[in-house]
Amino acid sequence: MWTHPAWPGRELPPRERLRSYASRCNAVEGNTTFYATPAARTVASWVEQTPPEFRFLLKLPKPITHERRLGDVAELVRGFLDAIEPLGERVHALWVQLPASFGPTDLGALAAFLRRLPRTHRTAVEVRHPVFFEDPRWAGRLERVLGEVGAEWVLFDTTVLFADAPVGAAEEEAWQKKPRLPRRSRALTAHPVVRYLGRDDDARTVEGWAHWLDTVVGWLREGRSPTIFVHTPDNARALDLARRFHEQVRARLPGVEPLPEPTPTGPLTLF
Repeated sequence: MWTHPAWPGRELPPRERLRSYASRCNAVEGNTTFYATPAARTVASWVEQTPPEFRFLLKLPKPITHERRLGDVAELVRGFLDAIEPLGERVHALWVQLPASFGPTDLGALAAFLRRLPRTHRTAVEVRHPVFFEDPRWAGRLERVLGEVGAEWVLFDTTVLFADAPVGAAEEEAWQKKPRLPRRSRALTAHPVVRYLGRDDDARTVEGWAHWLDTVVGWLREGRSPTIFVHTPDNARALDLARRFHEQVRARLPGVEPLPEPTPTGPLTLF
């Protein structure tokens, strides 16, 4: 996600908005790829709008993960990898987001799928079946499947959202759509991925990320390189909140590089 009606850059043509986003943050979740493999001209535009160090976490298309549930997908995977090849090292990881119904009996399919993936990109797997969070035995088995190929477990934290009753339409919608699962914060690789969902009240979102601030600082001190995405139900302030989280990390670890300085997107004004 790199565009929102409340964010800077909304006045730009659609094919220029990623450039505005990339002047403020250095990584993005590629949700659009869940719905369709991007066309060559689209990928070329992403390359043109981002610096070489920018990173995409790209979600595998729905037919691979949800419709065929990782079975008989070699041709689909090959087509997707061919499409994103121009991004090169900008692809931080292939994001395998699995449906909530993908449970313990499907681990064999996941293991086989991951073994067949080429090692051209890192892989990050997001599961939503409750048993992987509630039963240590199944969590351990999933970790072993991921560990065999060096894949990461995407950590999606919605605990702040569900801490008490929703306020407003956006929070109510999020309550209906987002997974209500225990928080998990164990990194499996040197490149952990966190998706943190707060509230539409900035203060509550900032208060709620205290756990992740401590965790991320600890990971960095261990030599890991985490990627953190900050969301709220309406996402209106998510861009600023992401930068705020990064500054709080830098306040503890001044050696962490700053995010880019935003480039102006509005019309120039003479004074």
